[in-house]
Amino acid sequence: MQVFGLVGNPVGHSLSPPMHEAAYESLGMDARYVTFEPTHESLAEAIRGADALGIAGLNVTIPFKQDLLEQGLVDPDPLAARIGAVNTVDFSGDGDTPDGYNTDAAGARRALERHDVSLDGADAVVVGAGGAGRAIAFALAEAGAAVHVANRTEATADELAAAVADSTGVAADAVTAGGLDSLAPTVPGADVLVNATSVGMESEETPVPAELLHADLAVMDAVYSPLETRLLEDARRAGATTVDGAWMLLYQGVEAFERWTGREAPVEEMNTALRSRL
Repeated sequence: MQVFGLVGNPVGHSLSPPMHEAAYESLGMDARYVTFEPTHESLAEAIRGADALGIAGLNVTIPFKQDLLEQGLVDPDPLAARIGAVNTVDFSGDGDTPDGYNTDAAGARRALERHDVSLDGADAVVVGAGGAGRAIAFALAEAGAAVHVANRTEATADELAAAVADSTGVAADAVTAGGLDSLAPTVPGADVLVNATSVGMESEETPVPAELLHADLAVMDAVYSPLETRLLEDARRAGATTVDGAWMLLYQGVEAFERWTGREAPVEEMNTALRSRL
């Protein structure tokens, strides 16, 4: 039996187990997906223990995505190193250190592609410069979009924009930044808008005023509880294409599954299992 799992603290709320278990059942795999809650102090022991026990792969969530890199517990691929966070660990390599990946970036890109959103040459606005915002900004820039990062703390947005520009090699003016007041001049002319903050989670708040939204916009919200946030409700009323947060959650899991197994993921079965729990 192959064992995969999730490391985080807390993880009791996670929707990853049913999503991955649905994939194993669909493909007739002898595999299980379990959860682990180490402390910060025991994280290194947990990763080494998982390797010693023959666990095939791990997803990693809050608060450990950056710790894996900072403690040298994984050998990150170039994208994960640039983003500065790892959410997927693969123990199948030959090295002494397991490989680390960030599938949040691919999850965001594939979620937008699923909804026929073209990124090459698009003007995109990302709200938030935290962990999700970093992954999404890199994903959009590497797909050929010009990216503007808007964040409550403008200095953090500036740092992210500089990191994206430096590592992707795009023109300096293709990645810009500003505070939340920069949404007013940027969103009306944008093709893609992504909320990478927690604003709207279990609340009626929205990070972007409704009057800025328009019918030529594709709006994705990383929040998946509720599925239709106030932002997506406003976007739908404006005639925009909407992409709920469960799509990004689905595709980051799909990407991890495919890295671990080398098999094409049963996307529809995983999606059904995920949405049945929301």
